[in-house]
Amino acid sequence: MQDLEQSIQMALDFIRGIWIKKRFVIIFSWLICPVGFLYVSSLPNQYESDAQVFVDTRSVLQSSLAGMVMGSNPDQEVAMMAKTLKSRANIEKIARAADLDVTTRTDAEYNQLINTLTDEINLKATRNEDIYTIVYSNESPELARTVVQETLDLFVEGTLGSNRSDSQTTSRFLDDQIAEYESRLAESEQRLADFQRQYSDILPGSGTFHGNLQALRQQLEDTRLTMKETSKQIESMKSQTRKAKQASDGLGVRNESEQILKTRYDDRIIALEARLDELKLRFTEQHPDVVESTNLLEALQEAREREIQVYKSQEADDESFSLLTESDRQLRLEITRLEGQVASLQVRENDTASKIEELQSKIDLVPQVEAEQTALNRDYGILKAQYEELLSRREASNLTESADRSSDDFQFRIIRPPLVPDKPTGPKRILFYTAVLIIGFGVGVGVAFLTSMLSPVLVRGKQLQDLTGFPIWGAVSHLDIVKIKRRNKFRIAVFALSSGALIAIYGGFVLLDILNIDLLSRLPI
Repeated sequence: MQDLEQSIQMALDFIRGIWIKKRFVIIFSWLICPVGFLYVSSLPNQYESDAQVFVDTRSVLQSSLAGMVMGSNPDQEVAMMAKTLKSRANIEKIARAADLDVTTRTDAEYNQLINTLTDEINLKATRNEDIYTIVYSNESPELARTVVQETLDLFVEGTLGSNRSDSQTTSRFLDDQIAEYESRLAESEQRLADFQRQYSDILPGSGTFHGNLQALRQQLEDTRLTMKETSKQIESMKSQTRKAKQASDGLGVRNESEQILKTRYDDRIIALEARLDELKLRFTEQHPDVVESTNLLEALQEAREREIQVYKSQEADDESFSLLTESDRQLRLEITRLEGQVASLQVRENDTASKIEELQSKIDLVPQVEAEQTALNRDYGILKAQYEELLSRREASNLTESADRSSDDFQFRIIRPPLVPDKPTGPKRILFYTAVLIIGFGVGVGVAFLTSMLSPVLVRGKQLQDLTGFPIWGAVSHLDIVKIKRRNKFRIAVFALSSGALIAIYGGFVLLDILNIDLLSRLPI
């Protein structure tokens, strides 16, 4: 509590010191306030013109063609135009349209004009409503309205022109790219065709080299199996023929008198065939005993055939064949057909084997050729896919351009057009008058406070006691106290009159501003 009292007393001492030096308040307030009032009053009036526009980016045609046409987001295009509206190129267009460039003579003045316009033209946008407000202030109301109108026109035309220019630029770019890819695709097709002609003996028509080789091997195996099966059928039919000839008394050949002629090999052949049948039941055809018996049987059969041929040479062929039965004739015809089939299978086997041998001779070259073919096919596929994508994009671009010509993506609706302002909007003179008044008195109070601190005046006995350290036993009044009081009252009156005069001047200037009266224009100069 004591500290609070000391703080209050100290503040009061400061106030008393300032009050004693109040002449500085009078001096500095009169030095600052009249000059400040006149300066604020001389500031030219500022007339503000504004325009408000609503940008409707909702297009029925665009929504109907969603996914079919190309195009950027209209909202983003409008936002980008709003951000670039105050670029130097656009500001120069506005300056030329408003005839502001003729007011400058040097490059420095022209640059200053452009910088000033850039700072003073204000474009505001409301969130989620697509409403843009353009504001500009100038000493001339007509000029303020002209600048706002030109800025609004540039904003509208720039957005629409940018959209159409982008469509045309996109079309030209796609046409150039399509022409380039057509050339590259033709070159790739030619390289692929030359490669296929060069390695036509290695490259398969379908599948892979190893797959075709495996297929040929499988085909060769099937051909050989078919030959074996057909050979077995021939052997079986020949065995049936021999058994048919033994219908009565054994093997032989009938002559014209229906007698049966036996050869010297018949008994050995019968015995060897029985043994061969027994061996085949126990072993495979590759078994040595089976192979040996088969070779021996074939040799005996060839010897027997030669003996029969000698006999047949003595008889007419047609008479000998006529002696056979109908079943023997059919069996011999079937044997002849099967032997012909075996011969054709043999030709197929040789041809397939030669193909396999030829492919196997080139098997070391296959990986390199297949890798090169894969690379060529991959490059060709990429170019073809890109080319088809560009064609699709060009069609979409053409459709987009047609849609742009049919209906604009942007609809600009002027909510508030720019008008010539009839009343100034600035400067805020009342605020400036008040600030000048406060600054004038504030500077005077500050100087009085500093003066009182530099040359303090004791106003209480406590101050003297704190300063000297001696106790104060009493106080006596001044001998000429009446004169001093009269002088103090006069000083207070002067201070009050001075302050009142300044406040009255302040009130006069405020009243003139409220009544919109230009004092300087009325004064004779």
